[in-house]
Amino acid sequence: MTTPSTRILLADDHALVRRGVRLILDAEPDLCVVAEAGDGAEAVTVARQMPIDLAILDIAMPRLTGLQAARELSRAHPGLRILILTMYDSDQYFFEALRVGASGYVLKSVADRDLVDACRAAMRGEPFLYPGAESTVIRKYLDLAEQGRTLPEKAISDREEEILKLVAEGHTSKEIGDLLVISAKTVERHRANLLQKLGLRDRVELTRYAIRTGLIEP
Repeated sequence: MTTPSTRILLADDHALVRRGVRLILDAEPDLCVVAEAGDGAEAVTVARQMPIDLAILDIAMPRLTGLQAARELSRAHPGLRILILTMYDSDQYFFEALRVGASGYVLKSVADRDLVDACRAAMRGEPFLYPGAESTVIRKYLDLAEQGRTLPEKAISDREEEILKLVAEGHTSKEIGDLLVISAKTVERHRANLLQKLGLRDRVELTRYAIRTGLIEP
């Protein structure tokens, strides 16, 4: 009896990247890209509309980042496996990926080598981390455990992160309110809280912070 292929949703805002990744995955008999998305919000919508076994998400995407989309997908579809595909070699992003429910973290630079293995590991319920980062991340995790600490806390809330990203992308308070289904006044309140929490002065500094933390690309 033939094992059904893993149905994959691939989300990246660069069509060329999606095309290359799709070629890698569709060449495997047990993997099949059944849907694509150009940003995190579209990925969340697509996953609501069709059956998906595995979502592969880029980190830096418009509207919702891959990490934000992963958080939404984990809440809405507990059985869905998620992989983060990224150019960022960062244990900070890896820990955040774990926090939002991802099974693995694959660098785009070695996707041709690691991505297929990562997909299969995720579907077996096993975590996957690109080999070069394993020792660093495990050491950091063990250090935290020894100190009786959990994974590092984020500086801002999930909602504040959503608003920060949209502000940095140039949306007005009204546009952000419409996207998140909240009032413009609530958006302004969150924005003021962000400035205070992060010790920043204006939208320009918020945008720089969003770039530094990978919420948007420069």
